[in-house]
Amino acid sequence: MKRGAFILPILAALGALGLSSVFIVDEREKVLVLQFGQVRQVKETPGLGFKLPLIQEVVRYDKRILGLPTQPLEVTPLDDRRLVVDAFARWRIENLVEFRESVGTEGVRAAQVRLERILNAAIREVLGSVPSNAVLSEDRTALMNRIRDLARREAASLGVEVIDVRLTRTDLPEQNLAATYARMRAEREREAADEIARGGEAAQRVRASADRTVVELTSDARRQAEVIRGEADAERNRVYAEAFGRDPEFFAFTRSLTAYERALRGENSSIVLQPDSAFFEFLRSYEAAPPGPSPAPGATAAVPAAAP
Repeated sequence: MKRGAFILPILAALGALGLSSVFIVDEREKVLVLQFGQVRQVKETPGLGFKLPLIQEVVRYDKRILGLPTQPLEVTPLDDRRLVVDAFARWRIENLVEFRESVGTEGVRAAQVRLERILNAAIREVLGSVPSNAVLSEDRTALMNRIRDLARREAASLGVEVIDVRLTRTDLPEQNLAATYARMRAEREREAADEIARGGEAAQRVRASADRTVVELTSDARRQAEVIRGEADAERNRVYAEAFGRDPEFFAFTRSLTAYERALRGENSSIVLQPDSAFFEFLRSYEAAPPGPSPAPGATAAVPAAAP
């Protein structure tokens, strides 16, 4: 009985020591086995691992790609125009032994602090060598690649690899935004005034051309109208002359009737003349003429005009 009482604790202790000597490495982890602070084993593949119990310890690190957003940083490009820039970096632990020796026991947190300093220095160096227009443009791939390469070289001593760097914001400082907006507004207003002036000038040219065309068309129409009117008057005079040559008396009679019609036009027309005036010559001759035989068919009879 006494021997069994001693064996059970010994077996339990041996089992505990055996379990403490075994560790499991997850596929998302990298593991260091340390003995009194010194690296004794590096295990980066998933599976079981073994260590000396009570003497060696296991330190785990993340194997995945990690993100690092930087704080807003003021930089001065080549044209001395200050900008506020922040970036986002993706990195991972490449050399586990160098990483441990560089950051010590603080691990990823210390690595991020040092990596952010490296990124800030790379951002200042790269963006300080180009004008602000290149930084504010939409295509900044070349600048981000330069920052990534520079940060990668500097971060290699930490045992980490910088995979990618992206500029997430590039703005002007708050104190410069109002002046920048005012300058942009003034430039847009100047461009709008230039466009309005060019449009007014073009409108004046179109209006002047249209007015000139109207004058030319009107002048041509009047000229043609005068020509037609002249030709019509000539034709009318020719007809009158031909009719006068055939029967002067009938021509004079028709002209007198036309004169009566024009003189007596209107509802309240009045004419004051002497009874023996030449204006009523044909009326008097008609009244004095004796009644004759009925006109032959086709003959034209004179119709007396109404007395005034």
